[in-house]
Amino acid sequence: MSRILAVVATAASVALLLPSAGTATAAPSPSSDRQQAYDAAAAEFGVPAEVLLGVSYLESQWNTYAGTPSVAAGYGPMHLTDFATANTVKSAEFDDSDGRGDDSRPALHPAPAPTGVPAAALQTVQQAAQLAGVDAAAVRSDPKQNIRAGAALLASFQKQRGGNAGDWYAAVAKYSGATDSGSAADFADEVFQTIQQGETRTTDDGQLVTLRADASVAPNTGQLADLHLTTTRSDGAECPRGLSCELDPAAYAQYGPGVDDYGNYDTSNRPATQKIDYIVIHDTEADWATTLGLIQDPKYVSWNYTIRSQDGHVDQHVLARNVAWHAANWYINARSIGIEHEGFLAQTGWYTEAMYRSSAKLVRYLAAKYQIPLNRQHILGHDNVPGITGPNIPLQHTDPGPYWDWDHYFGLLGAPRFPSLPAPPFGMVTIHPDMATNNVPFTGCVKAGTPCPARGSSEVVLHSQPSDSSPLLTDIGLHPTGTPQTMDVNDVGSRVSEGQQYAIADRKGDWLAVWYLGQKGWLHARDAVFAAGVVVAPKPGKASVPIYGRAYPEASAYPAGVTPQAIVPQPYVLGAGQRYVFGGVAPAQYLPTVWDPTGTKNKPVTGKMRYYEIQYGHRVEYVNADDVQLLPAL
Repeated sequence: MSRILAVVATAASVALLLPSAGTATAAPSPSSDRQQAYDAAAAEFGVPAEVLLGVSYLESQWNTYAGTPSVAAGYGPMHLTDFATANTVKSAEFDDSDGRGDDSRPALHPAPAPTGVPAAALQTVQQAAQLAGVDAAAVRSDPKQNIRAGAALLASFQKQRGGNAGDWYAAVAKYSGATDSGSAADFADEVFQTIQQGETRTTDDGQLVTLRADASVAPNTGQLADLHLTTTRSDGAECPRGLSCELDPAAYAQYGPGVDDYGNYDTSNRPATQKIDYIVIHDTEADWATTLGLIQDPKYVSWNYTIRSQDGHVDQHVLARNVAWHAANWYINARSIGIEHEGFLAQTGWYTEAMYRSSAKLVRYLAAKYQIPLNRQHILGHDNVPGITGPNIPLQHTDPGPYWDWDHYFGLLGAPRFPSLPAPPFGMVTIHPDMATNNVPFTGCVKAGTPCPARGSSEVVLHSQPSDSSPLLTDIGLHPTGTPQTMDVNDVGSRVSEGQQYAIADRKGDWLAVWYLGQKGWLHARDAVFAAGVVVAPKPGKASVPIYGRAYPEASAYPAGVTPQAIVPQPYVLGAGQRYVFGGVAPAQYLPTVWDPTGTKNKPVTGKMRYYEIQYGHRVEYVNADDVQLLPAL
């Protein structure tokens, strides 16, 4: 939300490490001090060590995030919450841009909703600090004291100390802060699944932590009833089993006399009438309560699902058969499902593990149901959705931003990981930085021009030459005067992201260049892996071919009474000699709409034209299949 297919040839990646010349210097051996802190806190407060480690992993993956709060106001490895302190940074200026992205209709200009009231569960730091006998400021900033305080709080929820780990199920569920039984159970189930399977990782501050697998731990799920939580109503919600999900319908209503005076989505009959090809990942740029208020306004935009940061609870607002107004591109909206995640892309906060896991469960379910490939050509961030035409490019949103952990997310999705093979003559790469150490010096997270907090990023900046001191690339869509991109966190025209794929344009030493917006964009070889697949190039004899932000049909395809939509090229072109990775066939379609409570009138116009999706810059774009050829990436 933030400002700021039939496939001709399978482009399955074969990921291979690039030559060692581009490999980063080996990191120092991780410390085990954090492991000792967990063991000591568990012993001090009588919590089974595996339970304490499991809870902390589900909250933070054992990270510290340099003492900064999560989007749910949680601090430290135990995610102890202090909304009063974390909320010192206010939301960005209200964004009234048109999420519908259909220039055949008047642009939407929604008004802001009142700020919601945060949940009482977002204030646990003080209670935990008192139980541990330590100052609240230390709980927020000192990982050791944070772990002690979290252990003390968890122990206070346990009716009977001692016993085996499985007897701590209710205490774990209560620690989640969830007020409904479904969300509390989801959190506790994930904790005990983590205990059974085990985990080991190096944290964001270089600490090696291990939770040894113990398949014998059997959670006492019957304890959940003792918490007397509310029951989630999931009637009609389209969610997988094992995910706390309720239906909270968006506002579909007429609010004026005009034919377009209705909102905040369009009825349809997908996928019977139109295939769902994409899932778009957003963040809300608002807290949970405010977000749920916005979805009830028929003059506002809409999206299909919202996921809560604190515990991963899911609300569905628009059924998949209907078209939500979320991506500011009507072609993408008509063929996608939009999922909002409570949070801010840059201003403050990190995304919780509970939210990542709920989101991954939901996306796995949707991808299987609608046969959507689990790759970055079809699982898009809003920052990867193209503007519909040149003037709209600067208005497109940039969420979920550079701090969304795409690598971890795709691991949770169960997307395939490919084996290492001898270095081949492949001509494309998959972007794959080490997010833990990839601290990109972005600016503008809180105030324009000021440095963002130091933290790992899933994005890599491209340079115009194989040198860190060289200028960034230019994006004439974002900067029509041709000035280079900047390091502002929302200035995405010279950066690539985890999982995206690009054709190799050149190599020099420890650097490689990829084709990007018609230019050679240079990055360190360590930040990518080889891939095999298919690329798109102009047909022989064509100096350049136009690029489009949507795949609309030819005028002759429209029936009588439906106004043909203009096929408007972007300010970009695909030049001779350049290559861009093929993302699949995009059918030529346009969905005309009217106010239709029955859901039977809105049917797409489908043309004979064919388009190909390509990874052109940070965003995907489209080219007419008749203008280009498909080639192996050699």
